[in-house]
Amino acid sequence: MTKQVTVLEGIIEDVASELYQKLWNAIPADEQTEDSSRAIGLNSKETTLFVIQRFMDKFNAAAEELKDK
Repeated sequence: MTKQVTVLEGIIEDVASELYQKLWNAIPADEQTEDSSRAIGLNSKETTLFVIQRFMDKFNAAAEELKDK
């Protein structure tokens, strides 16, 4: 059975992947290890989720504020 990915999940995966690549490219080649790759992978996923969630919270709060006017 194929797992369906929501639009938001797809966006999160894409952004996390792009963030991972940006962070990975910033590390000098001689310091790129499996451990650093795993750490960057985990960090990029957690950071992406955090940023998107905070954005959505603030966006929704602003929308609610405008709705009341």
